[in-house]
Amino acid sequence: MAQASKGKLNYRCPCCFMRDIDMDMFYDEEKGEYYCLRCAYHGTRTDVLRLNRQARYRYKALKLRVVDFGEDNEPIVFKPHDGGAV
Repeated sequence: MAQASKGKLNYRCPCCFMRDIDMDMFYDEEKGEYYCLRCAYHGTRTDVLRLNRQARYRYKALKLRVVDFGEDNEPIVFKPHDGGAV
């Protein structure tokens, strides 16, 4: 079995990240793929990046607050969150 070593960048495991668990992945140089020790996910760099972009999609409005939902076919109006300032 290959020695577990960190890659140049710390990629998050997409499966764990979708469950709100922040796990770094390890890189296997022999197979040329990244793997997670927690959930046994493994994949190439392009797969990991694609799934991480997909997981980040759900957090795109995390620091925004809805001001107005609008009528049918109108966009939702957001404003930046003020961090609890009164």
